[in-house]
Amino acid sequence: MNSPVLRPIQAVFELGLSQTPERLACEAPPAELRLLVHGLSAGFPSPAGDYVEDALDLNQYLIQNKPATFLFTVRGDSMMGASIADGDKVVVDRALKPKHQDIIVAVVNGDYTIKRLYKYRGTIELRPENPHYPAITFTDDAELQVWGVVIGVVRKYSNKKAPHAEQLGTSHSG
Repeated sequence: MNSPVLRPIQAVFELGLSQTPERLACEAPPAELRLLVHGLSAGFPSPAGDYVEDALDLNQYLIQNKPATFLFTVRGDSMMGASIADGDKVVVDRALKPKHQDIIVAVVNGDYTIKRLYKYRGTIELRPENPHYPAITFTDDAELQVWGVVIGVVRKYSNKKAPHAEQLGTSHSG
């Protein structure tokens, strides 16, 4: 099984473009959303009142170092255990120093890959979060090229194709 690799948003390898990631605009327009103060229950339903907090600017929330922050589109399922799925966008900061157990973007044999970084007694490993993939091990002789540290994930659910209500045998009547 091939190890999945990250591909920059604008890079389409089939068209022969480079693997250069897309830099985020330094003056990106605010992406403000209304943030509810009331917590969202992931267990039993809880009544949600009209508790609206200040707006949440996603640029401010996710990006600390604008000139060093990039987006990648994830291809593959090696990081499913870390809740990073195929098609997700990961926010990567090149200015951060990678630490043990950080999720990083690395360049291995010329390809970008996303894995969890492990350092132990002179050995460095890039570990997937899926048992179907092997770890990539580096010894003192090998050089690991860390491209950046993953600081966030963006996932869009609405682009997934769902069966039509007619196909499910249900209908909506207002």
